[in-house]
Amino acid sequence: MLEQTAILTLSCPNRPGIVAAVSTLLFEAGCNILDAQQFDDTETGRFFMRVVFNRLEGGRPHDAIAAAVAELAERFAMAFSLRETARKKRVMLLVSKFDHCLADLIYRWRIGELPMEITGIVSNHARAHIASTDLGDLPFHHMPVTRQTKMEQEAEIWRLIQETQTDLVVLARYMQILSDGFSAKLAGRCINIHHSFLPGFKGAKPYHQAHERGVKLIGATAHYVTPDLDEGPIIEQDVERISHRDTPDDLVRKGRDIERRVLARAVLHHLEDRVVLNGQKTVVFID
Repeated sequence: MLEQTAILTLSCPNRPGIVAAVSTLLFEAGCNILDAQQFDDTETGRFFMRVVFNRLEGGRPHDAIAAAVAELAERFAMAFSLRETARKKRVMLLVSKFDHCLADLIYRWRIGELPMEITGIVSNHARAHIASTDLGDLPFHHMPVTRQTKMEQEAEIWRLIQETQTDLVVLARYMQILSDGFSAKLAGRCINIHHSFLPGFKGAKPYHQAHERGVKLIGATAHYVTPDLDEGPIIEQDVERISHRDTPDDLVRKGRDIERRVLARAVLHHLEDRVVLNGQKTVVFID
C-alpha cells in the first residue's frame, strides 16, 4: 500500500447517491478510504463531506482522480477541494506588537504540530517589537502603514502573497483592519484571532469592557476575515471562567492563553482541510 494520502472535501445540494458516487469513484480509481465524515444541513439542504484516502499499487495518478472528481462535481453541483497531504499549505503570518500568538504558531510549526510551510512574517512594526520571538531564518517584512498609505501597503502585501504562492494568511494579532477589497481577495483563506468571545465586547479593550460588566467567562474567537468587521464565519472558540477577584491585567494574561490555543486549533483545522464554508457559518469536521 502506497503512502500517497489525499483529502477530498465537498459541499453540494443534498440528494440521494452522493456518498455512493464518491465511494465508487475512489474504489474504481484504486484508492482505499481511510476516514470519512459527512453532515447533512437540514436547514439549508446542503450536504458536506470530508474523505481521507490513499492510492493503492496500480491506482490511478492524482491528476486522473482530480479529473474524475471534477466530472462528479459537475454532475452534483459540488464545490470541492482535493489535496495530496504531502503538499503542505503555504502560510504567511501577519503580526503587530503582541507576538504571543506568533510565537506559539512558530513553536508548533517547529515541533511538527502544524504541517505548513511559513512563507514569511509581515508586520506593520519593526522587528525589534517582537524581539522576544525567535524567528530564525524566516523571512521578515517590515511594512509600516498609515491611514494615507493603507492601500499601497496592502497592495505590497498582496504582491508578496502572490509571489510566495501563499495559500493561507493568518492574522496573529495583526492590529490593522483590512480594507474591503483586500478582505474580498482573501476570502476563505485568511484567519483572524479576535480577543473576545464573539459576538460581544467588540472594539478596543474588550477585557476592560468585560471587567466593567462583571463577566464570569472570557474567551477568544478564530474566524475567516470578511469585509464585515469581526463578522466572518467562525472556525473555533474557547472560554475560561473568571471571578470577581480577577483584575483587567489578569483577564489579559488569561486571554493570551485562550487566544493562542484557539488560533492554533483553527489554523490546524484549515491546514488539514477540516473546514468547509456553509454560508456565514462553517462545518468543521473534528478529528
